[in-house]
This record gives sequence, structure tokens and C-alpha cells, in this order.
Amino acid sequence: MKLLKLLTLSLLCSALALQAETLTVIATGLENNHGEVQFSLYNKDGTIPDKELNKYYKMQRVSINNKEAKIVFKDLPKGRYAVNLFHDENNNSKLDKGLFTPKEGVGLSNFQTINLFHLPNFKKASFLLNQDKEIKIKIIYF
Repeated sequence: MKLLKLLTLSLLCSALALQAETLTVIATGLENNHGEVQFSLYNKDGTIPDKELNKYYKMQRVSINNKEAKIVFKDLPKGRYAVNLFHDENNNSKLDKGLFTPKEGVGLSNFQTINLFHLPNFKKASFLLNQDKEIKIKIIYF
């Protein structure tokens, strides 16, 4: 009986692992190699805009190489996701802001520009992840 339970549990874990997806995100257009890029992954409506950068599902920071940064989010359930990132040039773990715009570069999935007429939200930034996927996000500097 124990062997049957163990076998059933093993098959269930294998089935769940097969449903997990991988998302590779590449930040392009960085102006320099200073600091790091913070990649924030969102999976719920209403989480973007995220002014305090704390509503994310998963977050990772990585170094910059040749004015690019790359991250791989593994074992993601199928669903809708959005990616928000910023170039933390001074490594202070926060997005430095000027009077009206960020002082550091930002990027968002499905966005080539951000302005008063094209403000981000989860619906506009999200995409369906139903298989392994790679996306590129161009950093926007103001």
C-alpha cells in the first residue's frame, strides 16, 4: 500500500512539473553597464502600475553585460503575466525619480513607450504564458 501511495505521489509531482513553464526576459537598450536590472514579474490584475515596486509575484536582480541583462523565471504555472523592470544604476534597490519622470531607465512588457497617453496597467502589459517563452523589453530613459 505504501508503494502505491509513493508511486501515485511521484506521478502527480511529475504531472505538475510538466505544467510548469519557463519565461526568459532580456532587457535591451541599456545606456551603460553600471548597477543592476531589477526584473519584477506580475500575475494579477491591478498590480500594475506598481509605484512602490512591491506588488510583484516574483522578483530578481541581475548584473548587466554588454548593455543587456537576462533573467529566467522557472516553474511558472500557465497564465497571464506582465514584466516590469528598471535599471538601478546606483544599486540602491529603488527607482530614483525626478519631478515627474524616473531618473533611471524603466521597461514594461508590451510597451515601447510610456507617456501620459500610454500609461501602463496589467491588462495592457500582460501576455499569456502557456509554453516556454522568451521576450525582450527595451529600456526607456526619460
